[in-house]
Amino acid sequence: MRSTFWFVLISTALLLSACSTAVAPAAPASSGGDGAAAAPATTQPEVSPAVEPTASSGASPTPALLSPETPPSGAEREFSTDFSRHTVSYREVFSGGPPKDGIPAIDAPQFVTVAEADAWLASQEPVVLVQAGEEARAYPLQIMTWHEIVNDNIGGLPLTVTFCPLCNTAIAFERTLDGRVLDFGTTGRLRFSNLIMYDRQTESWWQQAGGDAIAGELAGRRLVFYPATIIAWEEFKAAHPDGLVLSRETGFSRDYGRNPYAGYDDVNQSPFLYRGPATPGTLQPMARVLTVDLNGEAVAYPYDVLAQMQVINDEVGGEPVAVFWQSGVASALDSSSIAQGRDVGSAAAFSPHLDGHRLTFRSDGEQIVDVETGSQWDLLGRAVAGELTGRQLTPVVGINHFWFSWAAFKPETRIYQP
Repeated sequence: MRSTFWFVLISTALLLSACSTAVAPAAPASSGGDGAAAAPATTQPEVSPAVEPTASSGASPTPALLSPETPPSGAEREFSTDFSRHTVSYREVFSGGPPKDGIPAIDAPQFVTVAEADAWLASQEPVVLVQAGEEARAYPLQIMTWHEIVNDNIGGLPLTVTFCPLCNTAIAFERTLDGRVLDFGTTGRLRFSNLIMYDRQTESWWQQAGGDAIAGELAGRRLVFYPATIIAWEEFKAAHPDGLVLSRETGFSRDYGRNPYAGYDDVNQSPFLYRGPATPGTLQPMARVLTVDLNGEAVAYPYDVLAQMQVINDEVGGEPVAVFWQSGVASALDSSSIAQGRDVGSAAAFSPHLDGHRLTFRSDGEQIVDVETGSQWDLLGRAVAGELTGRQLTPVVGINHFWFSWAAFKPETRIYQP
């Protein structure tokens, strides 16, 4: 009965939004607030994940193609995809309600300044921080919830920033494959409740959770993950006062700021439209976790544990990792108003190596400090006080999930326990 209620409520909201009349995007701000209007950099940024991209993406051997199956219902009418090539069973793929591009990706994103965005973003509102070189951008979840995909270019690096509300996954990918830049849209389909994207160049289908192509010409290929962190708006504007913020002027009429999934992230709730493997009972299906996947090992850090410890020193796949947690971030999936969501905090992962030395971190109850120098560190991996002030840790790709979502794809995951 509860699943039927959620299906009707969410599908109705998204279908109505899909039928809304598109409006023309606003003209770019002449002040430079529109990153899309700026000339692209001629070189790639030097900032990269703390490990080699294949390791940080949890890369695994190329999956074998399966025998031909009947494609998902209606797919052949909407797509020119080569459905004879697929790495997962189509019996695992279901409609989420809206059709192809019914949840419209943002292909020509406009950006505003921090001062302009401050007029409509509340202090604790969640935004996705993505940084390439010195250029930092914020993608508010009040917008991402309605679009799920932004095809962007940051500092000359083509990236796709994605958010699947049903799994609470904000993931960024490098979208260049074999020298070709891919643009992504929504298929309207789900697998294990997770967003299935498609690229417009080949119409191959891609699983957001793993960044892997599951059907079409590119089946078996994998995108490179890029660090993306959900943080509070006040954290972003303090750290990046000259940063850019995705504008509400998207070209579509949406009720930005309203949460169409109100109450969904109740830990006692059942995942919406989930049809997949039984979730391991170690954690509740809707428990929040930060996941790190390196060199063949996956680890989930429960938010309940992070909230108690604030910092964890660990090793994943033989690589040392430091995980920081901080309160002060509203849930985008709680209240009907995203700005009024309860505080669920935020977590981020880093390499603890600095200048060839491994730092060890602890919480003094209020601040995260390193044992070696006593310097204080913030959620973004920046030393803000002490001997190392101004230094920056290298991000490791860490992704927020509800436990059911991650466990469906990585059931062998180690759950961190203190």
